[in-house]
Amino acid sequence: MLVLGIETSCDECAASVIKDGKIILSNVIATQIEEHTPYMGVVPEIASRIHTNWISGVVEEALKTAKIEPKDLNGIAVANRPGLSGSLLVGVSYAKGLAFGLNIPIIGIDHVKAHLFAPHLEYDIEYPYIGLLVSGGHTVIAQVNGFDDMEILGSTIDDACGEAFDKVAKYYNMGYPGGKIIDDLAKNGNPKAFDFPRSSLHKGDHKYDISYSGLKTAVINQINQFWDGVSEKSPENIAASFQHVAIDMLIKRVERVIKDTNIKRVVAGGGVTANSYLRLRLKNIKGIDAYFPSLSLCTDNGAMIAALGSEYLNRGLFDDYTLTAISRVMAFRRGYP
Repeated sequence: MLVLGIETSCDECAASVIKDGKIILSNVIATQIEEHTPYMGVVPEIASRIHTNWISGVVEEALKTAKIEPKDLNGIAVANRPGLSGSLLVGVSYAKGLAFGLNIPIIGIDHVKAHLFAPHLEYDIEYPYIGLLVSGGHTVIAQVNGFDDMEILGSTIDDACGEAFDKVAKYYNMGYPGGKIIDDLAKNGNPKAFDFPRSSLHKGDHKYDISYSGLKTAVINQINQFWDGVSEKSPENIAASFQHVAIDMLIKRVERVIKDTNIKRVVAGGGVTANSYLRLRLKNIKGIDAYFPSLSLCTDNGAMIAALGSEYLNRGLFDDYTLTAISRVMAFRRGYP
């Protein structure tokens, strides 16, 4: 079975062909980083216009690399939620037109679930497991019971983790995107130069939630209050101290979930999963198996969309042509109405 996956939820225009739900025949990712760098962040209108210009070429390149013709496809999976409305609509509209012309099924994919499914392309992972999605737009801790059965346990109540990295990098003019730049700078910095505050949302149904607004404010506006008074106020030290706290807050929530659920498998996905310190900290949690996608599968990509789409198609599940873009998704959450 051959499935084409299309992903345009934010600023990556991506397409991939997956064979039998596991074998990556192609994985084409066209990034818009250069176009958004002058603004130090993604501009939705610019992103959607670029997707419109690029989508056809990206899909053609994915098919060419996979050495197949459109008529060979058994289905098309497309990210239709959550994300930037305009960007999502480009991918959904293109996928619907192509599926209609080929008379093959179309499957709308939640790209949050797809991120957590990405490691399944490389590992055989048993359910249930604790899923940790960390990206520029989302920070979610979930109990994953099946490919389409994800129960949200905790999430950010304000900034996403990757968003906080970008905002700190922007304020100190470190560059864009902030995630990789801060990770690289931190390798030469002192993580104890600044003892930045950690949010504490530990009561009731919110004990797994996380907040980055306080940390971001401290790093940007109150940095002198947390300086050790000795270390240099260098970009490297700021980056190392910020990253140390930002990642450690996540790890503490994950450890709390592991203890409460007694689930010993953790699967991480999303752009921030490429962070070297996050990978190290997860690997060092005792008594668990930790899984990460390869770096090429961390950011938004078509392979994870096609792989998850294959799971639906195998079960005879697909959408009709009323499929549309949904910018936000209300997920079930334990303890919430």
